[in-house]
Amino acid sequence: MFAGAYYLHPPGDMSMGAGLGLGSLGMLSFGELQAEVESGAIDTVIVAFTDMQGRLMGKRLHGEFFVEEMEAEHEVEGCNYLLALDMEMDPIPGYEIASWEQGYGDFALRPDLATLRRIPWLEATALVLCDVHWQDGTPVQPSPRQVLKAQMERAAGLGFTPMTGSELEFYLLRESYEQAWAQRYEDLTPSVPYILDYHVLATTYDEPLLRQIRNGMHGAGIKVESSKGEAWPGQQEVNFRFADALTMADNHVVYKNGAKEIAHANGCSITFMAKPFESWIGNSCHIHASLLRDREPAFATDEALFERFLAGQIACFGELAVFLAPTINSYKRYAAGSWAPTTLAWGHDNRTCGFRIVGHGASRRVETRIPGGDVNPYLAFAAIVAAGLHGIEQELELPPALEGNAYESDARRFPSTMREAIAALESGSIARAAFGDQVVDHYLNYARTEQSLFDKVVTDWERVRYYERG
Repeated sequence: MFAGAYYLHPPGDMSMGAGLGLGSLGMLSFGELQAEVESGAIDTVIVAFTDMQGRLMGKRLHGEFFVEEMEAEHEVEGCNYLLALDMEMDPIPGYEIASWEQGYGDFALRPDLATLRRIPWLEATALVLCDVHWQDGTPVQPSPRQVLKAQMERAAGLGFTPMTGSELEFYLLRESYEQAWAQRYEDLTPSVPYILDYHVLATTYDEPLLRQIRNGMHGAGIKVESSKGEAWPGQQEVNFRFADALTMADNHVVYKNGAKEIAHANGCSITFMAKPFESWIGNSCHIHASLLRDREPAFATDEALFERFLAGQIACFGELAVFLAPTINSYKRYAAGSWAPTTLAWGHDNRTCGFRIVGHGASRRVETRIPGGDVNPYLAFAAIVAAGLHGIEQELELPPALEGNAYESDARRFPSTMREAIAALESGSIARAAFGDQVVDHYLNYARTEQSLFDKVVTDWERVRYYERG
């Protein structure tokens, strides 16, 4: 992803959420939305934010009502339990910001009109992403978009604009979501029965759907670069142009939600699960990151800055694992020889390392291969920025590059289980210094809950192993 394209197009407005390099495409100004609502071209506006799991949560507003509310400078309300739930939407105790004791009241969803866009695959529909605020106007700090914005502001204070690009892989299955649910997600059928990495003929079989995704995302204001087959039967990847980290995270969540909606409309399903089956290659989310300074690529001319930014990620990622690998399943992906890294080593164009250095001059960047397809992009980008800034501020020294097979090296390992990741975050101090106690305690409660719920489950593996022979 991004080879030959990263930074070749001069960035435009550098304000956060301004949509660097997107041009107009499917983005809408508020005036354009007003006109399209009046003409009837748009009658529905989805008002959404991301929860801890990275899912879009929100409401559908009638277009005319949305316009009236924005003109009156009103915000949309949502229950504050939405940032205190597990994947099953069960309210979980232990969160400072929301609980039964506090009555699960509302917080305000404040639309960021710079994210307003058409959604071409849904009839007469637009979407806007929101920042989450308390009723007194202060931001809800553990909200994922707020976590990233805080790190963007921290970087801006040092004169930097973090730039990212996420490569998000998925599996395309022939079963619909309804069928997959009824089958308890067993015996699923990949769209192509053999490995289709870079395979033009095999990806032609899936092209009707992939074309809808590429063109739909382009119509939603996200500049598409390419799509290709990946490293296992039915595995695909669609790549997009880099942007400032906040815009990229916004694009990421619109794409991930939209790809599932398009699959549903075609009677099939897509999963971004990090490791759907133990015998399958995992879904990765490789994240490319660099810094702009004075609107120019900083790594092109400042070797020390580049080395400290990378050294910070190597030093901090063990502690920040919960923000990069957020589920029990995330850690099943880390296996030797699986294209998923197991170490915090770095190397030049070495895909066995956790950090792969690619590009030259203006396109030079760090690709972290650690996150999986289940990652919340706001939290992962925030972790990358926080770690990189820590390395810069502390003037950390970069260890030597690894040459050869990182899987067989003695390089420091990334946590291999959620339990290990929790312990690293509990015992560390870097995350608290970067994010604050409220954010760290919030996501510790999330991770502990994930681990506790899993610990109570009897798995199919246990039944197969012990039902008769145990």
